[in-house]
Amino acid sequence: MDKLLRFHEDFSTSEDVDRLRAMVARFQRVFNGSGYGFWEWDLDTGAVVWSGGFWESIGYTAEDAHQINSADKLLQFIHAEDSQKMLDAVREHLRSGIPLNTCYRIRTKDNRYIWTQVRANSQRNEAGRARYLSGVNFDITELKETEEALRESEARQVRILQAVNDGIWEWYAERGGFHFSNRCWEMLGYDEQDDVITQGENRLKIWRRHIYPPDLPKFDATFTNLEDQEVFDAEYRVVTKQGDIRWIRVRGRVHFDEQGKPLRMSGTNMDITDIKQAEERVLKSKEAAEKANQAKSQFLSNMSHELRTPLNAILGYAQLFEYDDNLTPVQQENVEEIRSAGEHLLQLINDVLDLAKIESGKMTVSLEPVLASRVVAECITLTQPQANAKGIKLFSTLGHFQSAYVVADNVRLKQALINLLGNAIKYNAIGGEVELSLVQPDAGIIRFKVRDNGQGIAPERQSEVFEPFNRLNAEHSQVEGSGVGLVITKQLVEIMNGQLDFISTEGVGSEFWIDLPLCTEWHQEPTTHSELLQDECPRQRNELHLKQPRKILYIEDNPSNIRLLRQLFSRYPQLTLEVAEEAFLGIYKARQLQPQLIILDINLPGLDGYEALSVLRRDPVTSAIPIVGLSANAMPYDIERGLRAGFYDYLTKPLDIQRLIDVMNKVLT
Repeated sequence: MDKLLRFHEDFSTSEDVDRLRAMVARFQRVFNGSGYGFWEWDLDTGAVVWSGGFWESIGYTAEDAHQINSADKLLQFIHAEDSQKMLDAVREHLRSGIPLNTCYRIRTKDNRYIWTQVRANSQRNEAGRARYLSGVNFDITELKETEEALRESEARQVRILQAVNDGIWEWYAERGGFHFSNRCWEMLGYDEQDDVITQGENRLKIWRRHIYPPDLPKFDATFTNLEDQEVFDAEYRVVTKQGDIRWIRVRGRVHFDEQGKPLRMSGTNMDITDIKQAEERVLKSKEAAEKANQAKSQFLSNMSHELRTPLNAILGYAQLFEYDDNLTPVQQENVEEIRSAGEHLLQLINDVLDLAKIESGKMTVSLEPVLASRVVAECITLTQPQANAKGIKLFSTLGHFQSAYVVADNVRLKQALINLLGNAIKYNAIGGEVELSLVQPDAGIIRFKVRDNGQGIAPERQSEVFEPFNRLNAEHSQVEGSGVGLVITKQLVEIMNGQLDFISTEGVGSEFWIDLPLCTEWHQEPTTHSELLQDECPRQRNELHLKQPRKILYIEDNPSNIRLLRQLFSRYPQLTLEVAEEAFLGIYKARQLQPQLIILDINLPGLDGYEALSVLRRDPVTSAIPIVGLSANAMPYDIERGLRAGFYDYLTKPLDIQRLIDVMNKVLT
C-alpha cells in the first residue's frame, strides 16, 4: 500500500491521481471481501501493517486489528504451543530465503482458536538483507478438522485390526501388484526387516511360495474368474519361515469399473490354525465317541441276546400252560406267578437297554387310555416281595380315582412307577413304609405319588438327583444300583407328555411324583381293589382261526427253542411243523416241502438268517413264501434291519406266543 502511495506522489495530473485512487479502492475491496489477511512486516522498525478481512472474520473490529501493529503484539494472539514454531519458521526463511509456509493457531475474539495458514516472502536490499516480509493469512480450520477426523478414523481402523489380529491386503489393477500389511508377514513368521520383504521382489510371488503346495490350486482359483463374484471367502494352508503349517482364511471384496472389469480387491487374512486344530480335536473326539457308542451298543446287544435265550424257555413254557385247560386254579396261579416274574425279569433286561434307546432318540411310546388304579395294583404286587424282604410296609391309596384313566404308555408307566417304588424301598430303613397314592393336584392331571420315610436327600445334593450314574454317595453303601434308574424314569415320563419331580427332607423322607394328563373320554364302571389284584395282568388267549392243514418250516439250531415250538404246534392238529437245524438244510427243505410259512432264526451256524433269507428270496421256487424272523437280537436296529431285509415280521425272544398266533392268523388263513 505504501508503494502505491509513493507511486501516487510521482503523478502530476489530477486524472492520474483519480485513476490511482480508484485502483487502490478496488484492491481494498478485494482484500476485505476475500476474508484473507494481507500484511507486511517492516523488519527494521518491527511495524506490521494489515489489510483484508481476516481479523474481521474471526470476530475483531477494524480498531482491534489496527492495534496489532507489531510482531510482539501479534505473538500475544498465537497459541502458546505454536508461537515458537512460527518464529523458527521465520528465522529459517530469513536464513535460507525459501518462501515461508507454516501454520499455527490464533485466538479469536471469543477466546477460541482457529488454524491459519501463513505464506510469505521477503524483499531484500543489494546486500541481500531482508527489509520487508510480506504475506497472507487464511483460515484452514475446516481442513485441519477434516485431517484430524481422517487421522482418528485411520487410528480407529488400526486399533480394530490390531484387536482382531488380522492382516489386510489390497490389489489395484493400475498398479498391478499386491500390498500386504505387516501382520500378514507375521503370520508367515517374518518381521518387517526381513530381507524377503525388503528385497524388492513381487510380494505376491513371495506369498505364493509359502502356500502349502496341495492348496495352491485352491488359492489361484480364488483370484481367477473374478467377474463372476463380488465377495469371496476361502481357506488354505501356508508354510511359515520356521517350517510350520498354519491355516489362513482369506475374505475380501472385488470392486469393478464401468466395464465390469476388476478394478480393486481388498481383504483380510485371518490365522485360523487354532480353530482348525480345535475342529480336528472335535472330530477325533466324535470318532472316539462313535466307536465307544458302537462298542456299547454291541455289548448291550450281546448281553440282551444271551439273557433272552434262557428267558425264551421260561416264558415260552409258562405261556404253553395258558393253553392247557387241565390245570387246577392253584396250578394256574403258580404258572401266572412264573410268567409274571419272567416278564418282570425281561423288563429289567429292557431297562438296561432303555438308556441307549433314549440317548439315540429311538425310544417310542404308544399313548392310550390307561386305568391308573390297575397300574398301581400291578406295581404294588411286583414290588411287594422286595418290600417284604426289608420288612417295609408297602400299600396304596386310591382315593376317589379307582376308575380314573390317564393318557400314557401302559408298559412305560409301569416301568417308571416300579423304578420309583424300587428306590423308595431300596433306600428306606428296615421296618419303614412306602405309599403309592393317586391325587389330583390340578384339573386335568392325575398324580402318582410315591412317599417313603427313609433318610431323605440332603439339600445340597438334590440338584444331582437326575444326573446319570450319580448315586449320591450310595455307591459306598451296600445298596446295589447303577445310577441310571431316575434318569430313565424322568425321560420316560417326559416322552409320555408327563412331568417327574420330587421333594425331600433329610432325616424325614422323600416324595417323588409323576403327573400325567387325565383321560376324560374314557369311562368304565368302578373296579374294586380286590378285583384288580385278582386280575392284575389280564390276558385274553388268542385262538388260531384255521381249519385246513398247513405246513410250517422252522429253521433253528437251539434244541430248547425247537422243543418249545414242537409242543406249541402239537396243540393244533391242522399244523405240520418241520424243523431244520441249520440253514443249508432249511433252504433244501423249503424247496422240497413248499411250506405256507417259514420261521427263521437269525444266529445260525455257517449261513446266518439274513443270508438264508436272501437265498430264499432270490429262488423263484421259494420267493413267495412268507418268512418270519425269530431271534434274541432284540435291539431297535436289529428289528429295523430285519424288516428292511424283507422279513414278513420280526419276532423277538422270549417268544410271545400270542403274537405268533396273530401272525399265523394273518398269513395262513
